Amino acid sequence: VRARFGTILGEDTHPLPANRRFYSGGGGSIRGYGFQNVGPLDDDGDPFGGRSLIEMGFEARVKVTDTIGVVPFLDFGNVYQSTLPKFSGLQYGAGLGVRYHTDFAPIRFDIGTPLNPRAGDDRIQVYISVGQSF
Repeated sequence: VRARFGTILGEDTHPLPANRRFYSGGGGSIRGYGFQNVGPLDDDGDPFGGRSLIEMGFEARVKVTDTIGVVPFLDFGNVYQSTLPKFSGLQYGAGLGVRYHTDFAPIRFDIGTPLNPRAGDDRIQVYISVGQSF
């Protein structure tokens, strides 16, 4: 189980530098969505970021052999322009991963899909990485 909450106090979203805003979506947060594609988007459909964030993730790590594991997962959350998360409009992503356990770290291969996609969201996302997800 993983949870992430955040808030930025004292500044509106627009004057806040883009590299200081919260973003969500992708392999390290809500799998099933593209990188930073959860939350507010600008007029061109690009991630805009926000001042508050909520994320939760659940996964079951099941070893099939000493070196192979299977990982079903469910992630959800959203980014808001308000100071505090509203806990509404949550975006859900689910999928299945395979782990190859090496001596130094697991090699991860995850396939996720958004359960409530918005217009323009891809139906499938693939993530390949090294190390534990959280």
